[in-house]
Amino acid sequence: MTAQHTNPANHDNSGRLPVSVVIVNYNAGTLLAECIAIILNSVDSIIIVDNASTDSSLSTLTTRFRNEPRLNIIRNNANLGFSAGCNIGLDASDEPYVLFLNPDCKLEQRSLIRMLRVLQSDPEIGMVGGYLVNPDGTEQGGGRRRIPTPWRAFVRASGLYHLSTRWPGLFPDFHLHKQPLPDSPVAVEAISGAAMLVRRHAIQSVGKWDERYFLHCEDLDWCMRFRQRGWKIIFVPDARIVHYQGTCSRSRPFFVAWHKHKGMVYFYRKFFGQQYPGILMGLVATGVWLRFSMTVLYYLFYNFTKLLRLKHGS
Repeated sequence: MTAQHTNPANHDNSGRLPVSVVIVNYNAGTLLAECIAIILNSVDSIIIVDNASTDSSLSTLTTRFRNEPRLNIIRNNANLGFSAGCNIGLDASDEPYVLFLNPDCKLEQRSLIRMLRVLQSDPEIGMVGGYLVNPDGTEQGGGRRRIPTPWRAFVRASGLYHLSTRWPGLFPDFHLHKQPLPDSPVAVEAISGAAMLVRRHAIQSVGKWDERYFLHCEDLDWCMRFRQRGWKIIFVPDARIVHYQGTCSRSRPFFVAWHKHKGMVYFYRKFFGQQYPGILMGLVATGVWLRFSMTVLYYLFYNFTKLLRLKHGS
């Protein structure tokens, strides 16, 4: 692996950062415009790849930022998925650094500058992620994590992760957000695709997003591939980002759950199929689809009880 050194100063006299922002939008509502309003003056290029949204998110955006030259809106005729949308935005970008950002994220002041400085501080760093928090200020799962190997996934699904405080080596939890927040940037195995600042030179050596994922697990895939190529992945605890998780998928829970679990099975087969016995991988796949079945039953029960309450309430 080789890397290029970049001057940490801004790339021009505008005070803007050498970052292209790629946002894949699908029915994010007013959050899309709010997300862009925060970062618009910090960068020269924001590419919005819209996956055939049916809400008012794009019309709200274009009304608020009419004739804004820094915005490039690419409208897909169908929902191509998150990975494909990211790749379309990547191809349309030209800065040395690319921020893949969910439309339901709000970067707090100087978070992007902080992430960029960390990324530029070491030429072996390929990507960095920020401190993802819920709207109530609590840390969100996924912002810093370990790769969910089949054993770690089993420990998590079975509840054995509760024993990680006593035997962390035997029963590891791949979620790290319950651990104390580090005082400075630290290397992690994976970050979240909700806010991922990436070095373009690293992408050229690793390859683009895997479009066989439609939704979910594609960020884990990319983190795996970055680390396989020798790139460091860094979590930046003082780059705070509020993430209104699930905004774009709340209206289609069954669709999202299907693609999430399908992506999980593909992820395990792709990276662990040759390392683990076939019977174990079969058990992993069975566990994933059992989890999907339980998710479907939960949504069905929730919608049924909601319908009953509305019926009796009327």
